[in-house]
Amino acid sequence: MKNVLIIEDDITLELMLKTWLSKQGFEVKSALSISEAKNAIKDFNPDLVISDLRLPDDSGISFLKWMKERDPEVVFIMMTGYADIQTAVESIRSGAFDYIAKPLNPDELLKKIKLASSSKKEVQKKKEIHFNEDISEYIKGNSIEYQRVYEYADLVAPTRLSVLIRGESGVGKEHIARLIHEKSERAKGPFVPVDCGVISRELAASDFFGHIKGSFTGAINNKTGHFIEANGGTLFLDEIGNLSMETQMQLLRALQEKVIKPVGGTKEIPVDVRIIAATNEDMEHALSDGYFRTDLYHRINEFLIYVPTLSECKDDIEQFALHFLKLANRDINKHVTEFDPQTMNYLKAYSWPGNIRELKNIIYRMVLISQSSSLTPDLLPENVIGKPMVTLSTLSLKNNNEKDRIEEALKISNYNKSKAAVLLNVDRKTLYNKMKLYNIKG
Repeated sequence: MKNVLIIEDDITLELMLKTWLSKQGFEVKSALSISEAKNAIKDFNPDLVISDLRLPDDSGISFLKWMKERDPEVVFIMMTGYADIQTAVESIRSGAFDYIAKPLNPDELLKKIKLASSSKKEVQKKKEIHFNEDISEYIKGNSIEYQRVYEYADLVAPTRLSVLIRGESGVGKEHIARLIHEKSERAKGPFVPVDCGVISRELAASDFFGHIKGSFTGAINNKTGHFIEANGGTLFLDEIGNLSMETQMQLLRALQEKVIKPVGGTKEIPVDVRIIAATNEDMEHALSDGYFRTDLYHRINEFLIYVPTLSECKDDIEQFALHFLKLANRDINKHVTEFDPQTMNYLKAYSWPGNIRELKNIIYRMVLISQSSSLTPDLLPENVIGKPMVTLSTLSLKNNNEKDRIEEALKISNYNKSKAAVLLNVDRKTLYNKMKLYNIKG
C-alpha cells in the first residue's frame, strides 16, 4: 500500500498524521470532512483510508460504506474514542479492516497498516469463509427454567391466543416471540416488531393504523401502519407498558373489533393480526396505579410466559458464551478460539444485570480488542471481575428521590444519555421513559 487518505477534523491531529505517515514513505492526502474526502479521491486513488468515526458532515461509517461500494479492495482503519466501542464493531461489520482508539499510538497504527498490507488477500479470503458460515443468531438454553419457556412457547404457538411475555430487559423476549410466530399457523405471514418505548403519543395512531396523505402537517404520503404491515401474521408489541392511555384505548378497540381506520380516513379496514406483547414493567403496579388499562391487559394476556434472568440460569452461561464467540468471530472477522478458564469462571460468577444482551455485548467487545486466540481476564470489564462500576449509589447525591437521581446522573455525564444510563445502572430505553415520565429535559 502506498496511497493513504486521512479524514480527520482535528487539524492538529490531521497534520501530525500526515507528516508522520509521509516520513514513513507513504503518499498522503488529507481531508477535514466527508465532502472534502470525496473530492480528494477524484484524482487520488487511496490504498488505505484512515478515518475518524465522528466527522462534521457525516459519520466515518457512512463514508466507509460509500467507499466500499466504489472500491471494495480499499483498506479502511477507523479512529474512535473508547466510548464508541459498539460503533467500532459496526464499522468492522461494514467492511473496515480494523480500528484504533484515540489517543493514537503511532507505533500501533503502523503495525496495523503493515498487517493490513501483508495480509490483504488472505484477510479477504478468510472474510468470505467466515461470512458464509451458517451460524444461527439464537441458541436455546438447557436449564430447566429455559426448557419450561420453550415448552410453553410450543404449547401456545398453534393457538390463536394473545401472548404476554414478561421478563427483565435483555433476557430475549423478542426471540421467544419469534419462536412462537415461527411455530404458528401464521409462520408464512409477516412478523412485525414494534418498540412501544419510542412511539410518541402524537404519532401513535399513525404508526399503528397508518394515515392518509394530507391528514395532518407532515403527512406528505399515505402510510400503511403496523397493523396492515402485520396483516395475516404477528404484531409484536415490545415494552407495551410504555404506551399512553389514549393509545391503549385505540389499541383495545382495534383488537376487539378487528378493524382499523387510518388517520384522516373514512373507511374501516379489517385486519387479521395475532398480538404478542412483552414488558419488563411491574404490570400489577401499573394496573393498580391506573397507568395501564385493565381491559387491555386481559386482552393481551390470554397466555403468560415468564422469561428467566441469566442469573437464574447460570448453567447456561458457558454455552451462551461459546455461541456468542462464534457469532463475534463471524461478524468481526476474528479467529478467537477459546476462553481462558479463569475468564469463564468470572463470567459464571457475575450477576448479569443486563442478562443475555449484556453477555453478548461483552463478548463482542472482548473479541474485538483481543490480540490473541484466547479471551483472557484482562479483556473483561472491571465490574465483571469484581471491581464495582461507578453508579449513583457510589456518588455524592443530594437525596434518594428518583427524579433528582436522574437529573444528577445527566449533569454528571454532561447530558450524555448513554453514560447517564450506565451511572443509573439502567438501559437507555428505561432512562428515556423515566425522563418522559418526570418531564426531564436533556
